[in-house]
Amino acid sequence: MKILIKNGIVVTDEYEKRQNVFIENGIVSRIEENYSADADMVLDADGLYVLPGLVDAHCHLRDPGYEYKEDIVSGTRSAAMGGFTSVACMPNTNPVADNKTVIRYIIDKANREGVVHVFPIGAMTKGLRGEELAEIGEMKEAGIVGVSDDGRCVENSSVMKKVMLYARMFNLPVICHCEDSRLSEDGVMNEGALSTEMGLRGISKAAEEIMIARDVILSKRFDVPVHICHVSTVLGVEIIRYAKRTGVKVTAETCPHYFTLTERACAGYNTLAKVNPPLRNEEDVEAIIRGLCDGTIDIIATDHAPHHMDEKNVEFDKAANGMVGFETALPLSYTVLVKGGHISMRELVRKMSTKPAEILGIDKGRLIEGKMADITIFNPNVDYQIDISKFVSKSKNSPFHGFHVSGKVVATIVNGRIVVKDGELVV
Repeated sequence: MKILIKNGIVVTDEYEKRQNVFIENGIVSRIEENYSADADMVLDADGLYVLPGLVDAHCHLRDPGYEYKEDIVSGTRSAAMGGFTSVACMPNTNPVADNKTVIRYIIDKANREGVVHVFPIGAMTKGLRGEELAEIGEMKEAGIVGVSDDGRCVENSSVMKKVMLYARMFNLPVICHCEDSRLSEDGVMNEGALSTEMGLRGISKAAEEIMIARDVILSKRFDVPVHICHVSTVLGVEIIRYAKRTGVKVTAETCPHYFTLTERACAGYNTLAKVNPPLRNEEDVEAIIRGLCDGTIDIIATDHAPHHMDEKNVEFDKAANGMVGFETALPLSYTVLVKGGHISMRELVRKMSTKPAEILGIDKGRLIEGKMADITIFNPNVDYQIDISKFVSKSKNSPFHGFHVSGKVVATIVNGRIVVKDGELVV
C-alpha cells in the first residue's frame, strides 16, 4: 500500500520542518518538502505534527494471567490510540515472564493479535523473588530487550551485582525498580502531613533514593549500564544528575503523573491516584521537570498499569497500585512540558521516541528514509477534557478524568499500516 502524508510538520529529535512523507510497502521511501506521488491513500496533515512512532519503555500488558485487567489485544490497541507504535512490557505476569516459554507466548500472541510492536522485558530473578537469577540467556534468545523485577526491588546487593554482570554478557539493559521495602514498610502514599492527616501509613522518599544510590554505585563499580524506573523525588534526580556528571552509565525515566500531580490527588482517599512510587510534593514535581529539561531524566514512560475497578473501589490501603497511561501520556506531556515552555517538541520526541528505543536497543523511534513506517500524527491545536469512559483499554483506572489538555493523536501507522485514523481505531 502507498500512503502520502502531506503538509505536515515533521518533527524528529534533529529537526522540525514542513515536509511530505511517502510510504511504500511499509517503508518510508521519501521525506521531502512538496513531494508528490500516486498513492492509495492521502492523509492531509496540515497544521499537524508528524512524529516518529512513540516508544514506551515501561508498561504492563497483564498477559498472561491477568487478562481481566488487560491483554495483548486491548493493550496494544490502547497503545495505538495514544500514538505508541512500540511498547516494552514488564514481566510481572502470571506465570512470571522469567523463562523462554512465557516470553515466546507474549511475542507469538503479539505477532498474531497485537496492533503495535511488543518487546518483552524478562525478569531478573525467578518468580520476582530477588533470590535466584532467572534464565536470562535463554530469554535473550527468545526475544527479551531488557531485564527487570519491576514492582519489586532486588534488595540483596550481591544478587543485584550478579544480575548486572550477567545482563552485561548479553548486552541487555538492567531496568531498576528502586524501593527499600524495609523503609517503605507497607506504606500506601507519600509520607508527610497529608498521610498523617488521612491516617494512612506513609512511604519515605528515602526508600526510593537509597536504592537509586545503591544501583548507581553498582553501575559505577562494575561498569554496567543501568536504567532507573519512575523517578519521583528531588534527591533521586540529584543522585542521577551527580552520577551522570561523574561518568556513570545511568539513564532514567519518569512518568507523566510525576510531573502533573502531587500527593494532593490522593485527598478524599482517591485510590485512582495510588501508585508506586507514590505521588510526591510540589518540590518533587518541580525537580522532575528540571530533570527532564537538563537531560538528567532521559525519557518519559507510561508505566501503564491497568486494574479492574473492583481493585480500586476499596479502602485506600487495600487498593492496587497503578494507573493506565497509554492514552493520556502524549497530551499530558505536550500540555505540561511543551505548551508550558519547559522543552521543545523536538526534545519531547527524543524523550518519547528516539531515546527509549536507544535504551532498549531496538531499531525504532526514528522517522528517516529506508526505515519501517512507524508514525504518529498529532494535532496540537485541539483542547479538550480527558474522558476515561472513552479509553480503549479494558481498565479505566486513571485520576485524569476531566483533566484539561491540549493535543490529540489523529493517526497511528505501524509497519505502514494505518491502525488509528481520525482519532479512531480502524483495525
